[in-house]
Amino acid sequence: MIARLLKAGKLRVLAGTLVLLALTTLGDWATGHNVSLAALYILPMMLGAVVLRPAETAAFALVCSYLRSWFDVPGSFPQIAERFVFAVLAYFVSGLFVTMLVRKHEQAVRHLAHIEKEQALRLGAEEQLRLLADSSPAAILTVDECGVVLAANAAANQLFMIPSGRSIQGGRIGGYLPSLADAVRWNNDAVGLRTSAQCQGHRENGEIFLAQMWFSSYLAPEGKRLAAIVVDSSEELRDREEQNLRHLLTGNRIATSAIAHEVRNFCEAMTMLCNDLGRRHELAADETLRGLDNLVEGLEAIASMELKSPTKETVEDVPLREILDNLRIVIEPAWREIEGSVRFHTPASVPSVWAEPHGLMQVFLNLSQNSHRAVQEGPVRELNIAVSSEGSKTFIEFRDSGPGVPCPERLFRLFQDGAAGSGLGLYVSRFIIRSYGGELRFEPQPQGSCFAIELPTV
Repeated sequence: MIARLLKAGKLRVLAGTLVLLALTTLGDWATGHNVSLAALYILPMMLGAVVLRPAETAAFALVCSYLRSWFDVPGSFPQIAERFVFAVLAYFVSGLFVTMLVRKHEQAVRHLAHIEKEQALRLGAEEQLRLLADSSPAAILTVDECGVVLAANAAANQLFMIPSGRSIQGGRIGGYLPSLADAVRWNNDAVGLRTSAQCQGHRENGEIFLAQMWFSSYLAPEGKRLAAIVVDSSEELRDREEQNLRHLLTGNRIATSAIAHEVRNFCEAMTMLCNDLGRRHELAADETLRGLDNLVEGLEAIASMELKSPTKETVEDVPLREILDNLRIVIEPAWREIEGSVRFHTPASVPSVWAEPHGLMQVFLNLSQNSHRAVQEGPVRELNIAVSSEGSKTFIEFRDSGPGVPCPERLFRLFQDGAAGSGLGLYVSRFIIRSYGGELRFEPQPQGSCFAIELPTV
């Protein structure tokens, strides 16, 4: 009602007030002095107080009391004066009551408008955040203190390869990101934690990948929560390891060029001596011939020398399972592209070995890429990597379904014919394994090829 009167406007309300006051006065006149209609003057008083100020309300209360006194029941002067004063107070208080109601109403309207504005802004911000999360290429997750996923965007379902029609929301994050579940469990009392981590993630189909995470914890009314952003860093790992292998091959080519340069120097010297020998007649005891023999021996020594290193590799305790998991992340996409498969046969407890992580990874990658090239033309494209232990030794076998090796006795020689690179891959790989106190050897198979690596077990 108050809202409608305020919308009607001040002039209309005042006009209605005067009409109602006139009707009340007319009724009071018609009844005469025997019956008092003093209570009815409260109606125009309350109606006018909707738009009047407190001072104007007091003046209007005096007008209503004056009109009421004209038609009041007869009495002595003190009685009439007393009734007039009480009437003014009653009308004024009723008007102030309405004025306070109007003010409260206006305050409520302004407060409601402010709340609606804030709600609209909040909804807009939430909509923008929702669109940002839905369109983000990174997986965004919210996890409770029990490791249950409370919210996830579409990228999270794609990252973990959740089948269509399902969602990771409501599931436990431990099956996909064990390190994130550990962070929730180990930091139960920590609120405001902000950090990043790199760990191995698992997809719905069993694939593993390298996950880069940024997460923070906060306190909600329902308990502790953890928000995380997750991206797949497997491609970066593959690029880094392949780049390292390219650096290794570049070093091999430099070494090959250096050897070739020395061979050319000897060959030039041999040519000069041969020319000199052609101008001589007595050859049996000639010093030039003996010099030529010495140069030939030097050439043979250079061609057959083994790779030497002035320093020995610094070995350390290397978790073999971690190296194999990283290898799986690196090589599996390439094998899927040729519709091949890589199978890992590992015991429940994979031992640690004495090696150097970077060099061991390069050896594994070199053997895997050799098998990848060998099986591409065959109907079956498989690579089986098996780990076994015997005494103080750990064995890693790389067995593929390729055509095999026609000349195994030439495998670990320098400058092999038909090699895809410089022909030093296996030679350098064996040198690296030997620097760890192990051995790399070829094991003949009825079909395909098999390379076995032997390493000291920690």
